[in-house]
Amino acid sequence: MALSSKLKKFLDAKKVKYNIVDHKTVFTAYDLAQTMKEKLENIAKTIVVKADKEHLLVVLPGNRRVDFSKLKKFLKAKKVDIDREGVMRAVFKVKPGAITAFGGLYKDTPVLMDKALTKAKKVVVGAGNFKQALNMTAKEFLKATEAKIGDFSEKAKLKLQKQKSKK
Repeated sequence: MALSSKLKKFLDAKKVKYNIVDHKTVFTAYDLAQTMKEKLENIAKTIVVKADKEHLLVVLPGNRRVDFSKLKKFLKAKKVDIDREGVMRAVFKVKPGAITAFGGLYKDTPVLMDKALTKAKKVVVGAGNFKQALNMTAKEFLKATEAKIGDFSEKAKLKLQKQKSKK
């Protein structure tokens, strides 16, 4: 499967170094980590939120979840909530779950990155479909997303399943 030309042009224009990884169909950050045998903290999970009247992309490690009270405070917003699936189709023109973290692809939607993701040496981010991911350094990821960094997540109680060895 070829990377979308829109995403490729976007990343190349920013001179971002990345590797494309094809994988089996996955719908969650957890499944991506399992499939790629990656640590959850290296998976960049993208959540679409609405803060007051603005849509934002919130990116955090796969092993964390959004702390909405911290996010609300960080944004100085009155109301912050996860956007519904219909919004992804209507506003972002993507299938729910297929959004990528690069807000510049979506009418320059602001991107917020949780500071916990800056600790990852390598970041694995969805490529806007269910069968590809991009590997890049956290520095390159930040360059591509132009994200504002903040502290608005908390540790989730997730552990990857042990892979059974094939005999």
